[in-house]
Amino acid sequence: MTAQRGKELVRRLVEIVNAGDLSALPEVASGEILEAAEGWIGPFRASFPDFQMEVVDVIAEGDKVVGHFKCSGTHEGEWRGVPATGRRFEEVDEIYIFRVEGDRLSSATAVVEDNLTRLRQLGLEPEAICWAERAAEPGRGWSGRRASRTRSVLHPERQ
Repeated sequence: MTAQRGKELVRRLVEIVNAGDLSALPEVASGEILEAAEGWIGPFRASFPDFQMEVVDVIAEGDKVVGHFKCSGTHEGEWRGVPATGRRFEEVDEIYIFRVEGDRLSSATAVVEDNLTRLRQLGLEPEAICWAERAAEPGRGWSGRRASRTRSVLHPERQ
């Protein structure tokens, strides 16, 4: 795989996410990332139907591709147990390091999302959505890995 091909895969993934076209995911993804994306895109787009990712930068070397994105969307459906606010988040930074195997994105080895900015723009306090309790949910993030069980500092009564 060339660096250019890795960049093309990430750019095509963004097109697929922006269109909400789950059937096109196997064009660019396999393994953990395919499973994670199939479980993430539909529910997230139900909460934020106009969700869009803008490619800021894509860098590739070897079997790794780094994508920096600015994400925006309007909260029109329940998200992580929080009813729709009708508010919008704009240009929230997200950075992913993808691994490529067999000419497809196979996993995300690191994910950084500015969720604090996203929550603030939606008018939500961090206590409204306890990210530390994500491990209790059956779904997975982009990395395809389950988060380890952590104690909730915000809600110790939920231990």
